[in-house]
Amino acid sequence: MEDQAQLLARIADALERLSPAASRSADWKAFPAYVWDQSGARGVPAIDAPALGLLRGIDKQKAAVTENVARMAAGHPAHDMLLWGARGMGKSATVRSAVADAQASGGNIALVQVATDAVTSLPALFAQLSGIERNFLVYIDDLGFAEGDTVSPRHLRSWLDGGVEARPDNVRIAVTSNRRAILARHASEQDDPINPRDAVDDNLALADRFGLSLGFHNASQDDYLAIVRGYAAEFGLELDEAEALEWSKRRGARSGRVAWHFITELAGRAGKTLD
Repeated sequence: MEDQAQLLARIADALERLSPAASRSADWKAFPAYVWDQSGARGVPAIDAPALGLLRGIDKQKAAVTENVARMAAGHPAHDMLLWGARGMGKSATVRSAVADAQASGGNIALVQVATDAVTSLPALFAQLSGIERNFLVYIDDLGFAEGDTVSPRHLRSWLDGGVEARPDNVRIAVTSNRRAILARHASEQDDPINPRDAVDDNLALADRFGLSLGFHNASQDDYLAIVRGYAAEFGLELDEAEALEWSKRRGARSGRVAWHFITELAGRAGKTLD
């Protein structure tokens, strides 16, 4: 009898080790932002975002995102958002800054950043957010799918529009991506002997689910210098524009991110903080 009891105890211990850990729960009214991953939710005490005024060269995109987030924070109809285009041009910063600005204005909204490997768990997140008296912008940064993955994009399309597990009314989704269609396009899609548009249209169907789609393009030289000047003025740094241009040439790009790296270099030399 004792041996049987020990065996049952060992089986119970083994099953407990095999069972998944309980998902972290969160107080969905306590924090300005949250991170959602495979383990559940974690509150973030502050949103790391630049002031909206420091985001230069993307005025139209910034205005559209800010207005849409403000509507949502006020409980008014708002769009799901796709921000696509060049790297380092402020896509994610615009989302974070717009939410922080809405919160500073008294808006009832929180940002929930979803890890890319947790996208398939969005229904569980939606179930937690549904019914909470607060609005949530669910944010997926730099979204991409593995080649050959046709299931995840279809799920996301369903959650955005028309599916039985569509996101709740108090939730909107914001996605950033380097591609307008999010999914990679291949030359073979153009060579379908049956219908050459089918595969392409299927990929674009995901992007079409977003009510607001905004392109972020590489900065011109004037835009890049305007960004650098804005940062330099904000932090009281002496600026050599020729050096700023040389900095961008060495990095092979002109973008807000490259401009910020240059400002970080200037601040470091001057012994100043960037608070």
